[in-house]
Amino acid sequence: MWKYRFGAFVILAVAALVGYFVYTTELPVPAPVTLTTASTTPVTATVSSRFAFKLGLDLRSGSHLVYRADTSRLELEGGDIQGAMDSLREVIEKRVNLFGVSEPIVQVEEGGVLGGGEQRLIVELPGVTDLKEATDMIGVTPLLEFKLLNPALEGLPEEELAKKTLGEAFIATPLTGRLLEKAQLVFDQTTREPQVLLKFNDEGSKLFAKLTKENVGKTLAIFLDGAPISVPVIRQEITGGTATISGGFTPTEARDLVRNLNYGALPLPIALASTQTVGASLGDEATAAGVHAGLWSFAIIALFLIIWYRLPGFLATIALAIYVALNLALFKLIPVTLTAAGIAAFILSLGMAVDANILIFERMKEELRKGRVLPDAIQEGFHRAWSSIRDSNTSSIITAVILYYFASTPMIKGFALVFFIGVVTSMFTAITASRTLLKALGVKGENKFVKALFGSGVN
Repeated sequence: MWKYRFGAFVILAVAALVGYFVYTTELPVPAPVTLTTASTTPVTATVSSRFAFKLGLDLRSGSHLVYRADTSRLELEGGDIQGAMDSLREVIEKRVNLFGVSEPIVQVEEGGVLGGGEQRLIVELPGVTDLKEATDMIGVTPLLEFKLLNPALEGLPEEELAKKTLGEAFIATPLTGRLLEKAQLVFDQTTREPQVLLKFNDEGSKLFAKLTKENVGKTLAIFLDGAPISVPVIRQEITGGTATISGGFTPTEARDLVRNLNYGALPLPIALASTQTVGASLGDEATAAGVHAGLWSFAIIALFLIIWYRLPGFLATIALAIYVALNLALFKLIPVTLTAAGIAAFILSLGMAVDANILIFERMKEELRKGRVLPDAIQEGFHRAWSSIRDSNTSSIITAVILYYFASTPMIKGFALVFFIGVVTSMFTAITASRTLLKALGVKGENKFVKALFGSGVN
C-alpha cells in the first residue's frame, strides 16, 4: 500500500510542477534591455516567454491569403507540378521571413473535385492586419521566365510579327526564376548602363548551357511578370550559369529588380483568390470563448463525476486535472499551434478522457455486486476495463493519424494533432493516475460509509 501512496505523492508532485510550468510560462518576463525616455523613469520592457502558447491566426490578429497557382504550362509539358509548388512555397516563405513576419505559415493545398484540382497557396501572416501590406509582401515578387522565339515565326516580316500575341510569339522553356541563385547590380564598362547579372544554381547552369548551345543564332527573351524586358540573340553557348539583363533600367529600377529577385523569383504565376483579416479584438474574443468553453466543460464533467461516482469520481477529477496540465505542457513543448479547431479537439478529448474512468468505475460496481472486497474490485475493475479502453483509444489514435496525414490545411492538421495528444495522454491518466490514487487510499472496510463513498448514482 505504501508504494501506491508514494507513487500517488510523486504523481501529484509532478503534476503540480507541470501546472506551475504551464502557468508561469504564460506570464510576461522582463526583457534583457531597459527602455528609457526623456520624461519618465526607466521602464523595463517585457516579452512573452519562449514557452508561451502559440496561437493560430484565428485566435490572434493577422492576414489569411489564398493564391491560385497557374500550372497550365507545366501540365502541357508534363512537368513536375508538385515540385514547382514546393519551390513556390519555399520562395514565398523566404520572402515573408525577410520582411520580419513572426511565425508565418505558408501551405500548399490542392483543390478537390469541386475545386477542379487547382493548386493553391495558403499564406498566414500573424500580426499583419493591413491587407495591402500583406499582399505587397508577396505580390511584388517577380516572375522571371526565359522564352524562345517560336521557330514557326522565324523569317516573318517585322509587321507580321507585330500582329502576334506574346503567347504566340514565344515558347516557354524550363528555365525560370526558381533556378536562380542570386542577382547582382553591375554597370556596363563602356556605356555605364545599369545591368542585372543573374547567377543560376547547378541545375539552372546546366539548363542554360544546354539552351544556348542548342539555339545559337536564335532569340532567347527574358520575361519579367509576363512582359519581355530583354530580347537578346544567342551568339554562342554560355557556360558558367550567368546571364545579363540590360533592359534600359535606371539605377533605381535595376537595384529594385535585384532586391526583388534575391527575395525569390516565383517559379509559377500566382493570382490572389481570396483574403481575410482577423482583428486583434476578434482574435481575443475567440481565445476567451475557447478558454471559457474549456473551463465550463471541465467543471460540468467534474461535477458529474463527483455526484455520480462519489469518491472515485473525485479522484477521477484530480486525474482529469493532471490530464489537462500534461496536455497544456505538451502543447507548449512540442510546440502545437493552437487554433479554434485545436481547442475544440482538446475539449472533445476531455470527454474521451472521462470515458475510460467511467468504464473502470462501472466494472468496479459489477465486481462489488458479485461480493468482492473493495481492493479486489478495484484491481479487477481496472483489469476488465483495460481491453475496452485500449481498443477504443487505439481506433481514435488511428483516426487522428489518418486525419493528420491526409489533411490539406493547417487547421485540420492542428485538430488531428491535438486530438492525438489528448487520446494518448488520457490513456496514461486513466490507467496510471486514477489507479494509483485509488489504491493509495488503502480502504478495506465493508462498513456503510465506505460503501456509500464507493457507490454510484442513487445506490
